[in-house]
Amino acid sequence: MCEDDHGVARRALFVTGAAAALTLGTVSFPQGFAAEAAGHQETRTVRGTLPAGCPDFVYLPFEVPSGVREIRVAYSYDRPSVPAGTPGNALDIGVFDERGTEVGGAGFRGWSGGARTEFFLRADDATPGYLPGPVRPGTWHVALGPYTVAPRGLAYEVTITLTYGTPGTTPTPVYPPSRARGRGRAWYRGDCHLHSWYSDGGRTPAQIAELARAAGLDFINTSEHNTHSSHAHWADVAGDDLLIMLGEEVTTRNGHVLALGTEPGTFVDWRYRARDNRWARFARQIHRAGGLVVPAHPHATCVGCGWKFGFADADAVEVWNGPYTPDDEVTLAEWDNTLVAAVRAGHGRWLPAMGNSDAHRPPDAIGSPQTVVLADDLSREAVQEGLRAGRSYVAESKNVTLTFEAVGGRGEHAGIGERLRVDREDPVTVTVTAEGAPRCTIRLVTDQGVLFTSDPLPVAGAGTARWHTTPSYAAYVRAELRHETAAGPVPGSLAAFTNPIFLGR
Repeated sequence: MCEDDHGVARRALFVTGAAAALTLGTVSFPQGFAAEAAGHQETRTVRGTLPAGCPDFVYLPFEVPSGVREIRVAYSYDRPSVPAGTPGNALDIGVFDERGTEVGGAGFRGWSGGARTEFFLRADDATPGYLPGPVRPGTWHVALGPYTVAPRGLAYEVTITLTYGTPGTTPTPVYPPSRARGRGRAWYRGDCHLHSWYSDGGRTPAQIAELARAAGLDFINTSEHNTHSSHAHWADVAGDDLLIMLGEEVTTRNGHVLALGTEPGTFVDWRYRARDNRWARFARQIHRAGGLVVPAHPHATCVGCGWKFGFADADAVEVWNGPYTPDDEVTLAEWDNTLVAAVRAGHGRWLPAMGNSDAHRPPDAIGSPQTVVLADDLSREAVQEGLRAGRSYVAESKNVTLTFEAVGGRGEHAGIGERLRVDREDPVTVTVTAEGAPRCTIRLVTDQGVLFTSDPLPVAGAGTARWHTTPSYAAYVRAELRHETAAGPVPGSLAAFTNPIFLGR
């Protein structure tokens, strides 16, 4: 049960399909202040407690009269100690304007998750994560997202302050260009999962762009949690040498997905679970907006991070996320299983892999890992086409370079993400050349598992491995660079891996 500051319990539970949202009693403000009353403020505070097992979203409606120049919201909640292994309290926050809270509707005005304890909105400015724009009269909603709730409940306090006065002018957004200079058809390096201070990151766009250039990147994709508010703040740091694509990390309670390279200003809602049967609608929205659908860290162990929506709508999958960890190894193995399933199905459709840093703040390294994609140009469309086709590999840094090809007995040739069209018993030579990988081993993985492992590369980090096979023995082959292990049969962490080459007609 939730109570307001007068101790009156008020709530209404609205259910649509399997999704539920709790709506509290409306907070009222006095009407009749004229715009000339510049600087006049009215404040209301609401307190309540959310029980364990409450709905994913709790809406606090508040009436905004005419003449309001600024809305400011601050909140806090208790964080009791809990036994080991028991979730504590974590409460996210955002806001919707007078157009309402309908999922996929037009009312979204910002989200900061748990990254901030207060925010403001005006016509001319807003807290990072929120959208500047008109403060129109009507019923607005503070959106609370109880991410986890301790067994004894979550006590919260929300303070809303309205400031009256003449509104400022909303700036016209300026977005980065969709093409950089590039080198024609070439291998371009990118990091498509990054967070700035426009969600829960600790870096500005300018700092991220500087670090991206230092990491040898040619392109990046913005991916703030559940907000597109950063889109209008990247144009000044783009350049002929750095393509900046715009997107979002859609952070649901059943997994996260990158909307990669959408049209500027595209917002993708996140307020649903797999059981709600809504995901396909928003995957189509991403595609209509010119973006790719890329499930992120699908086997991550954080609450709500595991991907539960399936891969039918995906264009690629983030197999390697940040520093290489056991959950990345699990994701790599599961992705390899999808390649085997594609071979068995015989329909030719397969899911390409990519890797990104998911960098938030120091010491997170931007561009570690990075996806290296063969694209016809350094443009949004060309990079997306290369990623969608799987013409790419993932490297731990700019220092690592791979070439990977398969050649048939009559000179037929295929590269990463392609098919070598030869008969089942025709001889095939697979060649891998690596640079920047000292003491790493080269492994070749097929639908039968690992069928080739090289000796460690020299300290200089360069070397070539060749393997001979036939399509009847290996339906596909992909390459991995692995660091040394201390002992035993467990493979070392990845230095790089490629998308597959398929063998046979």
